[in-house]
Amino acid sequence: MPYSEPTDLAVVACPGGESFANEVITHLRHMYKHRFSLKSDVISKRYGLEKDKLVQQINLENDIRTSDLCIRGMTDKYRPPVFKVNTRFTYFANGEYKAELLDCIRGKDVYIFQDVENHEPIAMNDGKNILSLSVNDHVMGLLVTIDAVRQAGARQITLVLPVYPYSRQHKKKSREGLTAALLGHIYESMEVKRIITLDLHSREIVNAFSHTHCENLHASYQIIRELAKVVDLTKEDLVVVSPDTGAIDRNKFYATGLKKPLAMIYKERDYSIVTQDAKNTNIKSIKLLGDVKGKVAFLADDMLGTGGTLLKAMGFLHEQGATKVIAAISLPFFTGNAIEQFDEAYKQGLFYRIIGTNAVYHEELLKREWYISTNVSGLFANVITRLHHEQSLGDLLDNRTIIDKLIKVSSPAAEPEEKKE
Repeated sequence: MPYSEPTDLAVVACPGGESFANEVITHLRHMYKHRFSLKSDVISKRYGLEKDKLVQQINLENDIRTSDLCIRGMTDKYRPPVFKVNTRFTYFANGEYKAELLDCIRGKDVYIFQDVENHEPIAMNDGKNILSLSVNDHVMGLLVTIDAVRQAGARQITLVLPVYPYSRQHKKKSREGLTAALLGHIYESMEVKRIITLDLHSREIVNAFSHTHCENLHASYQIIRELAKVVDLTKEDLVVVSPDTGAIDRNKFYATGLKKPLAMIYKERDYSIVTQDAKNTNIKSIKLLGDVKGKVAFLADDMLGTGGTLLKAMGFLHEQGATKVIAAISLPFFTGNAIEQFDEAYKQGLFYRIIGTNAVYHEELLKREWYISTNVSGLFANVITRLHHEQSLGDLLDNRTIIDKLIKVSSPAAEPEEKKE
């Protein structure tokens, strides 16, 4: 039975990715229990078997197949798989990392979680030290974890990276490296079979791989679900606005799915200036292609760092007469003093809400009135279980069908015709 013990699906959580991994594991547990119950119901009816006897028979067969003496748990009840692998991480005084697996993973399908943008204090060295780690710390921690999993005899390795590290270094303009591709080559050389990520900054990164598969997920359904809670999509006049030319495809997707008009902001930049914070950007002038006067403006982008570009865009749309400005960010980094800058802009009425995902762990954001967090851990859990059982990902990677259903559900029901006298 593929949805109960024994299973060879294992989750290894790096320190940065532990919070997200725990949420995904919660979904996996619910999914496996639901599927086990559903499947046992169908089989018991189809073959005329008592469900209790069928469950006991399944547990008996699992006990016979296991290499252990028997599997923990009752013989007549559903026995949920234990997905998480106990792991000890050591951070040495000189900055070196060590990952030590405390459970056997030989022959297992291992999913390694890491959130490289988690800058919250993390307990290390069995809780003896509390550290705030950089992106580079997290990347190095990921590499030593991959090596530990490989050395421990895992059957295959999948990386779950909601944020693909160094994804903004994906193209050359002068004498610079292609660091996004470099990391891809490193993962591939370490026998990583697959990478699961969210809203990859550039599709060019996928071209760096020869054998490793990259599953690029999208949070559009989850974002539209939250948008429908704060805006009446059937009554309010909404226009989708691309914050720049690079985000036009993403916002065209939202405009098509929501069946709303599309506008675009064109920005002239001075590339001799390096953006330092939300106020000091390299944007010289902004122009709008479209009309937002008297309308709700909705912008979508993949990531937000210092937030300077988005703040200027939202302020500009407010000046152009937008009644509400709402932004959706798949990967909300909010680096530097970005949160304080957005607090100030919110007080000035420059925007209404920002919708982000929980793919990046950020405790301060959750305390803000203007911030809405949408949960994508269920999406990742669905992808993981389908990959593990070699099922199709088609409807999860292309979610236009479920978005159409969501829009129809949010539409007011047709008025019933009056009965004829």
